[in-house]
Amino acid sequence: MSLFLSVFVGFALVGLVSSAKFDELFQPTWAFDHFIHEGELLHMKLDNFSGAGFQSKNKYLFGKVSLQIKLVEGDSAGTVTAFYMSSDGPSHNEFDFEFLGNTTGEPYSVQTNIYVNGVGNREQRLNLWFDPTTEFHSYSIFWNQRQVVFLVDETPIRVHTNMENKGVPFPKDQAMGVYSSIWNADDWATQGGRVKTDWSHAPFIASYKGFEINACECPVSLAAADNAKKCSSSGDQKYWWDEPTLSTLNLHQNHQLVWVKAHHMFYDYCTDSARFPVTPLECVHHRH
Repeated sequence: MSLFLSVFVGFALVGLVSSAKFDELFQPTWAFDHFIHEGELLHMKLDNFSGAGFQSKNKYLFGKVSLQIKLVEGDSAGTVTAFYMSSDGPSHNEFDFEFLGNTTGEPYSVQTNIYVNGVGNREQRLNLWFDPTTEFHSYSIFWNQRQVVFLVDETPIRVHTNMENKGVPFPKDQAMGVYSSIWNADDWATQGGRVKTDWSHAPFIASYKGFEINACECPVSLAAADNAKKCSSSGDQKYWWDEPTLSTLNLHQNHQLVWVKAHHMFYDYCTDSARFPVTPLECVHHRH
């Protein structure tokens, strides 16, 4: 059991949703004929006619969302498979996993990004330490009022800490849907767009299972302030994500994150002085 779920024990699970069945939590949003259901597995395909996508039936504020994904096998150059959370509107918040395909034998890259109040440009890229096309791996987003954590097989690969006291906005009041999609992005996805999608290898298929949402469900009718209040611990209403032990990474997780950044990360917007001659404020104050 992961740290992020072990603190369930002994606390009220008010407003939580948890399931591993696609149809209970999600629905296709486009290209319905590009979905293939096989028992507990969902396959979503990209061909030269269309990609495909699905989204959660509800929106959530704080908690943890996980999908197990097996990415496109073989020559996946030009393709992108995305798993992300997003709120609505021009000032939206968003947490992105984007899996960038590559030519056969070359490593898959993972790009993460965070939008706060409609502003993104916080990309990090890393190569995974395993082949994500041969078996399923777990990809998760954990989110509370103190931090946003991106995890791969429960290993943290990115942390965005609440630094509102330093003047950095933090995504804490907009309920977010959960989304995944596969599409052609050969103008940028692989080696800066130099390698194009080879449609002779289509269809490109991403496979999913283990759909889990352990988070605070937010009614559409509630205002943002009311959702934030509803999904925060107070009095007898205790939520697992508000436990003090989850306000930061523990020592082991810190070591894991340092290892990922040292051995697998090859791009960090914080160190890109060409794009950002003035270091972004959160990069100046961030501990990781």
